[in-house]
Amino acid sequence: MARRRRGRSSNNNQHQSSPQNRRGGGTRKALREPAPFSKPTSYEAENPHEKLTIAQARKGTPAHRPVRVYADGIFDLFHSGHARALMQAKNVFPNTHLIVGVCSDELTHKLKGYTVMSEDERYDALRHCRYVDEVVRDAPWTLTPEFLKKHKIDFVAHDDIPYTSAGSEDVYKHIKEAGMFVATQRTEGISTSDLITRIVRDYDVYVRRNLQRGYTARELNVGFLKENKFRLQNQVDKMKETVRTVEEKSKHFVNRVEEKSQDLILKWEEKSREFIGNFLELFGPDKAWHVIQERSGRMLQALSPYSSPRGSPSSSPTRARSLSPDSLPSSASPPSSPSSPKKTSRSSVKAASGY
Repeated sequence: MARRRRGRSSNNNQHQSSPQNRRGGGTRKALREPAPFSKPTSYEAENPHEKLTIAQARKGTPAHRPVRVYADGIFDLFHSGHARALMQAKNVFPNTHLIVGVCSDELTHKLKGYTVMSEDERYDALRHCRYVDEVVRDAPWTLTPEFLKKHKIDFVAHDDIPYTSAGSEDVYKHIKEAGMFVATQRTEGISTSDLITRIVRDYDVYVRRNLQRGYTARELNVGFLKENKFRLQNQVDKMKETVRTVEEKSKHFVNRVEEKSQDLILKWEEKSREFIGNFLELFGPDKAWHVIQERSGRMLQALSPYSSPRGSPSSSPTRARSLSPDSLPSSASPPSSPSSPKKTSRSSVKAASGY
């Protein structure tokens, strides 16, 4: 059943896409190839062109062909503003065949100004825009009835701002009066003139950039002195970049050293806390070191001799018995002191009690 459903859907898709392919618009070979240049086709030769109104086109186009919408311009430095305008022209009607006219270099340089891109480059840029179905080369500056009839154009798409050129206040005035004009919106902030203004404003930057990329001063239309000036500025910029790189590397190195030093400090703090904790466990008041100190103190007390009391006499009783105070020479008697009478009296009393 699943295979049958897939087969039906694929057949339906082929059936839906085939009318678009027959109409000459639509997918344009699934957008795999660039848009063709304008030329007569067998479809246009066989089917006469019928004029449509905007109301008819908005309700739905005839079954045998799409609405042919024409948009023209210079399209120099093709950018997103150009692409958005063409996208609006492509989607103004349900089924649209978009024809884009591009003016030649000769006509553009004469009536508007010098272009950056050549006409062949501008033609090719339009051919690779996804919204374009056909490209008209060497398009006229003012659309004539003969040109509209030749390309079987139903409507002309452009922004609604009056386009003054070649002594005319609005080159699309007769198109608007004929009811063939459809308006598109301009994209603010980007235009070919804006891009050229950026290049002119930053001229020195782009010249130096191209010199670095191998372009010669002759190709850039730059004099000898200016070329050397730009090359010197490039060398100065390289030195600045080198210094900036060294500064960034040194800052990175300093930051790494600071991080490492902080890590070392944290590790040292952790180790010191661990060391202090182990020390307290080993040498705390209730641990082994206190016991060792107590035992060593007891051993020292056991080994040291006891001291005599303060009140004991300095001489033994036997010496006091053998020697009398009269036998001592007067010259050898010690000098009298306040404590000596007490000692002699005590010794004489002991001697008397001994006898």
